[in-house]
Amino acid sequence: MIVGDCRVFAIESGITEAVENLSQLALGFFVIYVGGRAFGVRQPDASMLGCSFNAVEYRLQRRGTHVAPIPDDVPAAEVAAAYLDAFYRDTARTDYFGISRHQFVDALQSSGAIWAPDGDEAFDDGSHILQFDVDSRVRIIAFLNTGAPDDLPQTISEEWMGADLFYAIVSGWKTLFSMERTNRLKAITTRPPAV
Repeated sequence: MIVGDCRVFAIESGITEAVENLSQLALGFFVIYVGGRAFGVRQPDASMLGCSFNAVEYRLQRRGTHVAPIPDDVPAAEVAAAYLDAFYRDTARTDYFGISRHQFVDALQSSGAIWAPDGDEAFDDGSHILQFDVDSRVRIIAFLNTGAPDDLPQTISEEWMGADLFYAIVSGWKTLFSMERTNRLKAITTRPPAV
């Protein structure tokens, strides 16, 4: 199931097996498309989807609060490099767009701007997705952490879109995923016993 336009922004998921456990929800995959590139592991058994679903719910509940601790005109490659420096590299900078490393990390975490990785194995391919609410628009920056800083520019995708459209896609995916999971669970419970 795909919701949105893969050339700009879309969410794709597939349920291999629905489960009743509410912290897991289903086995399958969850992929986010940004600028025509897929981020996430697209395999039928990539992950349990509970964390990915909860991350989507969280985005919807906190609409408008995913605010960047940096100016909006900072290029995506600089944002991604600063993020990787702050969270993953041993050689952290002393300045993150006018604030300290601690302030930068705290701002990204407290605003919920970090969408992926989300705690599930869905993004074990090294994908990272940042989402910022900027007035009536949303800025999405997606990239891969390959471990080699020189690779970063080739992995970045960025999109700006209207907030209403972004949140409609996210909400639409949540609704359709919930319906698909419910239907799968019903099919399991109404299946006649094997003879």
